[in-house]
Amino acid sequence: MSQVPSVLLSRPGAVDGTGADAGVAAHYGAPHKEQQLLAEGLAVVDLSHRGVVTVSGPDRLTWLHSLTTQQISDLAPRQSAETLILSPKGHIEHALHLVDDGETAWLTTEPGGAEAVTAWLDSMRFMLRVEVADVSHRYAVLGEPIGRPSAEGEPLAWVDPWPGPVGDTFCYGPEGQEHPGHGRAWRELIVPVEDLEQAVAGRPLAGTWAAEALRVAAWRPRAGVDTDHRTIAHELDWLRTAVHLHKGCYRGQETVARVKNLGRPPRRVVFLHLDGSGHVLPEPGTELTPVDGGRAVGHLTTIARHHEDGPIALAIIKRNTAPDAVLLAGTTSAAQTLILTP
Repeated sequence: MSQVPSVLLSRPGAVDGTGADAGVAAHYGAPHKEQQLLAEGLAVVDLSHRGVVTVSGPDRLTWLHSLTTQQISDLAPRQSAETLILSPKGHIEHALHLVDDGETAWLTTEPGGAEAVTAWLDSMRFMLRVEVADVSHRYAVLGEPIGRPSAEGEPLAWVDPWPGPVGDTFCYGPEGQEHPGHGRAWRELIVPVEDLEQAVAGRPLAGTWAAEALRVAAWRPRAGVDTDHRTIAHELDWLRTAVHLHKGCYRGQETVARVKNLGRPPRRVVFLHLDGSGHVLPEPGTELTPVDGGRAVGHLTTIARHHEDGPIALAIIKRNTAPDAVLLAGTTSAAQTLILTP
């Protein structure tokens, strides 16, 4: 189902996003100011290009629990979870933001993902009492820098658990207050499309550029942007919020357990500071090579301009790359600042 451009793109100064974020504003004419307002907890971000899927019926939570990576069979009303759909070989196919209202589980997906998620879930229903529907055309998502669940009378909200850890899991990167994402406050309201303006409630709007910069600064992975066809959750340190290591079988579980118990992931996510002296930053997918020459060791996945740190990025590199490596992204110098060690 194609996504209709957001009504908020009619706001003065709105510039449509590109790629995965087309259909909502990349910015409203003042990207730097918008990011500052968002970081201060004052602005909201239009994410109505995200897909929205509902799963209703008395078996919905135990059924979703059996199909995905996180412990969700006992999810309480208005409690949030993040869970992954994996391929049979354990590669990430979809990341689901899940919140249940007591009668229906609400899942939001990356843009363009709702149709595929709905079709796959529907194919797995068998005789269980569940109903799956793609309601992306009827509901919109609004991101805001608030870290609490919604109260009764407020729109249903998914609260980002990053950086966790959540439940029985494992962290490849820093834990506790050492993690740059510590203290991240973020939630996503699910509102009827016709109520989107009302949900904004007169607050300043920030574009997706601002949200992406804060996401990168928190080392927070994003499916379809920081993943490719062979990404496993360990490589992005995604076990910490989306994978329960001691639950029943689900598709791809063998890979999750084998890599965790017997080895190390072949690649890892890193946070990079980019040389900001040039006017043009490298594009996602740009190969990373050692500054002193040699073969590529990885590639950029997300690039952003942070209001304090300047040009920053997430990248996927070979695990054996030296912790103090300085890499070239095309002709741009990239200083590596994150090493994941199990």
